[in-house]
Amino acid sequence: MSGGGNLPIGPGIWGFIAFFVLAVALWFLVRNMNNRLRRMAYRDRDRAEQFVADADGTTGGRATDGTPEPDATGDVPPRDPGDDPHPNGEAPRP
Repeated sequence: MSGGGNLPIGPGIWGFIAFFVLAVALWFLVRNMNNRLRRMAYRDRDRAEQFVADADGTTGGRATDGTPEPDATGDVPPRDPGDDPHPNGEAPRP
């Protein structure tokens, strides 16, 4: 039997470099994914606001809650339940 002595056992410097490169690549991937998810959430919110604005007949701006606005005399016309395209209060998903 040979007495092998103090042979280094382990990944060494190349294992550390490979692990470091993989960690940096993972950090960039997670950062990119977070940016894309944030942009997607903003687009979905804007799309939902535009959908509500189009459904209410307004031309943009803040979405209303669907209640009719007063006419020139200040009277609010009665709301017909049959006019509501979403009777349960939920908008369809695009």
